[in-house]
Amino acid sequence: MHEEMGTFRVGLELANPARPSEWRTLESVLVDTGAELSWFPAPVLESLGIERIKMWRFRQADGTVLARWTGGVIVRVAGIETLDEVVFGEAGDLVLLGSRSLEGLNLRVDPLSKQLIDAGPAPAAVTGMA
Repeated sequence: MHEEMGTFRVGLELANPARPSEWRTLESVLVDTGAELSWFPAPVLESLGIERIKMWRFRQADGTVLARWTGGVIVRVAGIETLDEVVFGEAGDLVLLGSRSLEGLNLRVDPLSKQLIDAGPAPAAVTGMA
């Protein structure tokens, strides 16, 4: 399959924080740093018992607005895990890994190799010098 310039896909795993020993695998998930939230198929999230907690509204590129539920999951990429709020994707929605998940995983995109790599130390504020 021909990949568009600047895009790539990864495999990842999802789990319910209440049942962290049960995982679902998703292959070929689009990495989309322009999306704030990650979007995963609702049937996969439902199979894990993820609860719908909040309704979000999203504006599409053509100006139309759609509504989707979100819920909390554990996202694991390359052995690294984070707890994140993700979208219950419906039929026809893209399956993608968004910027909030990448931040939580402390991963960044290497545009040359089209891979996710360690983002290094996270910024921190300290109250004084020792």
